[in-house]
Amino acid sequence: MGAESTSMNFASECDGNNKNSETQVLLNVYDLTPVNNYMVWFGFGIFHSGIEVHGKEYGFGAHDFPASGVFEVEPRSCPGFVYRCSISLGRITMPPSEFRTFIENVASEYHGDTYHLISKNCNHFTDDMSWRLTRKHVPGWVNRLARLGALCSCLLPESLQVTTVKQLPEYHDCSEEDGTESLSTSTALESTEIDDDQEKSLLSPLAVSGDVAFVKEGSVWGFLLGEMNIL
Repeated sequence: MGAESTSMNFASECDGNNKNSETQVLLNVYDLTPVNNYMVWFGFGIFHSGIEVHGKEYGFGAHDFPASGVFEVEPRSCPGFVYRCSISLGRITMPPSEFRTFIENVASEYHGDTYHLISKNCNHFTDDMSWRLTRKHVPGWVNRLARLGALCSCLLPESLQVTTVKQLPEYHDCSEEDGTESLSTSTALESTEIDDDQEKSLLSPLAVSGDVAFVKEGSVWGFLLGEMNIL
């Protein structure tokens, strides 16, 4: 009886640990310009995106230093952008501590001074994160303009309008195919014109107001040792 009781307790504890380790992976998409409301119907738009895991949202922004450009914010509230929708990318089983080690090591590959509007922007970061975690890519419309811009730079606008959120929009879903909204929201906005010389800081949390925290870079050796301990 004692052995059976111990076995049952161990199984129950394992089930509890698995539940705590399981989390949904979400892609949170934001508008950078009100023009998106018209462009999105043609499959285009200028978007920022972040990846939400274990109740925190992670994004990639530009700065002038060879250090982590990966930052974390409260989900669906990245300052300076207007929340559009969230898309479920799947579920993973990874303890918060293991994920923290993972994101810190990813941060070492995404320095703020390597940010590029066309070839390495926030949407490239979330697509990479999604693939590593779920083996799924983010919907193509999220970063379509950058891909087209890589082929023909004249397709990119000379100036963009960055909107600052004055109140949190209502949480709502959108289509994976084209990003159209299922619910409308009323949000007070403030627009600021961004010229070509400022395009590198367009998606940087340093360029907007609000609370963001950069993710420190992790040690590759620390990550490997952690993997060995798990095994």
